[in-house]
Amino acid sequence: MADLTSRDLTSPQPDCDGGGEIEAVAPDYTEIIVIRHGETEWNADRRIQGQIDVDLNDVGRKQAAAVAVRISKESKISAVYSSDLKRAYHTAEMIANCCGVIEVFKDQDLRERHMGDLHGVLFHEAAKTRPEAHKAFLSRSRDQEIPVGGESLNQLYERCTSALERIVKKHRGERVVVVTHGATIEELHRRGSNGMSAENVLNTSVNVFHLFDEHKWSIKSWGDVSHLDGLFGNNGQA
Repeated sequence: MADLTSRDLTSPQPDCDGGGEIEAVAPDYTEIIVIRHGETEWNADRRIQGQIDVDLNDVGRKQAAAVAVRISKESKISAVYSSDLKRAYHTAEMIANCCGVIEVFKDQDLRERHMGDLHGVLFHEAAKTRPEAHKAFLSRSRDQEIPVGGESLNQLYERCTSALERIVKKHRGERVVVVTHGATIEELHRRGSNGMSAENVLNTSVNVFHLFDEHKWSIKSWGDVSHLDGLFGNNGQA
């Protein structure tokens, strides 16, 4: 499901380091830095995006620039992977550019959950305007699909964890950035924490996983948005 998008490397932003010093990762695991995309207008409006291809807004572009600078000042990364949706891919492009990585791998399996009949609906109106889909969304069953083509949580889980396991096989002993979406990251957290739920995943939050193989995952750090301190106030969430 992954395809490679190559581009000419444009000039890094002034604050970028072009990637930190190479620091060896133990050969028995891969460090995956999972980052949520920057904000979109639909995020700001509390409108359900799912797999609708909404791009970053001005706030989201500033958030993406901030996380890109942050990652460039840390240990060097080997590759950048992204959902193919614009909000994730454009965040990933900024990170790749800042870190001196000239290729971004796009993978549809890193997309947000397909929200079916809830796509485009304001959260606070969903119960009234899409009652069956809203009921399915709130279901305690992880096998409950959302009407009109939506995914169950277990379908999302299998899709996104398989994507990370493929990445591990290609990058043993390396550091890799993956840019994806809120519900997707929540499912990755579930895998890395043996079934525990994640708290709210903020835009451009940095979440670090160690994957030893497809059977052994661990979470090194979670939900770090320190790169947004002072950007807008409220942890950089405008």
